[in-house]
Amino acid sequence: MTLIQQLASREGVRFGASSLNPLNRALSLRQFGEKPGSKGGQFMQAPVLVGLLAAVLFGTSALAQSKPPLVTEEAMVATSDPGIEIYVRNKRPADMAAFRPEQTVLFVHGATYPAETAFDLKLDGLSWMEYIASRGYDVWLLDVRGYGQSTRPPEMAEKAEANPPIVTGETAVKDIGVAVDYILQRRKIPKLDLLGWSWGTTLMATYTTQNPSKVERLVLYAPAWIRQTPSLVQAGSGKLGAYRMVTREQAKERWYAGVADDQKGSLIPPGWFDAWADATFATDPVGAAMNPPVVRAPNGVIQDGQQFSGAGKAYYDPSKITVPTLLVHAEWDRDTPPYMAQTLFPLLVNSSGKRYVELAEGTHSIIMEKSRLKLFDAVQAFLDEGRRD
Repeated sequence: MTLIQQLASREGVRFGASSLNPLNRALSLRQFGEKPGSKGGQFMQAPVLVGLLAAVLFGTSALAQSKPPLVTEEAMVATSDPGIEIYVRNKRPADMAAFRPEQTVLFVHGATYPAETAFDLKLDGLSWMEYIASRGYDVWLLDVRGYGQSTRPPEMAEKAEANPPIVTGETAVKDIGVAVDYILQRRKIPKLDLLGWSWGTTLMATYTTQNPSKVERLVLYAPAWIRQTPSLVQAGSGKLGAYRMVTREQAKERWYAGVADDQKGSLIPPGWFDAWADATFATDPVGAAMNPPVVRAPNGVIQDGQQFSGAGKAYYDPSKITVPTLLVHAEWDRDTPPYMAQTLFPLLVNSSGKRYVELAEGTHSIIMEKSRLKLFDAVQAFLDEGRRD
């Protein structure tokens, strides 16, 4: 790596037109490209080099200080079911005075773990939620009932085998609807951007087919589709109960599935897995008190999987999605393997401006791996396309 590339890396600058960081956006396209007579090498003109060196020598902190601080709000929002509330968290620039649909984002999690312990987990001092918010966005996350800080249905106070699976996709989509309506009412806007991860992509896509007038853009990170390989989300043998329990060791084994042995050591920076696991298991005090500690997750998603994706049936109709849609996933993902996104993409026949991005050297959880900025940049590029400022 050259000196300038090292300096660029320190500043978060990526070489190429896809880079979306503020410093890189400020550089004209004419300042990047192939030097005449070269063999494809990239170069930077002197003014750019000077500016980048100045940023490094005088001003990483100055650049950071130029951004307004973020404010955080949390709320428990009532659903139509008595006693059930869903948890939402919001982060936005402190000086944000006006709210716009294309700069409002709602994130929802996957099948097993809550939203806040991944989307808003500070790693190297920054979470993905903060990354988006610091770029002028009003960012929200949601825990579906039974997950994280949302109400756990009463069935979760009993043994798992005492009740059938709880929190199916139908229920989860209703919770998303409650959160969306809450945000739209608070911000007095007609629509917003939706961002789903894993099972959350099925939920957000389904909501979009049912409520197209409330969605500006749709981001499907690690999109799930009809399955051709066994699911890594397992509930054990026998009758499917209300919920399942996952240990720390099982979580780590699933995370590393599909990663070559010689890549495992560098995939997750030191301490990051433990930071995520500590935060995640702490959201379930009942499970954390067990021996060994577990996090409990509703089994409605597994029941849906058996009836739909595992049985060769689509959960929703992609042709009903009419908004701009991004499909983004990592090459080593074994939870939602690349064939899922590759099969789904051509079915989005009515999505205006649909995009497909595959990221190198990452798994289903690239959001918390060494290559996470590749994910952040790809999604940010798509979101920023919709900005009208």
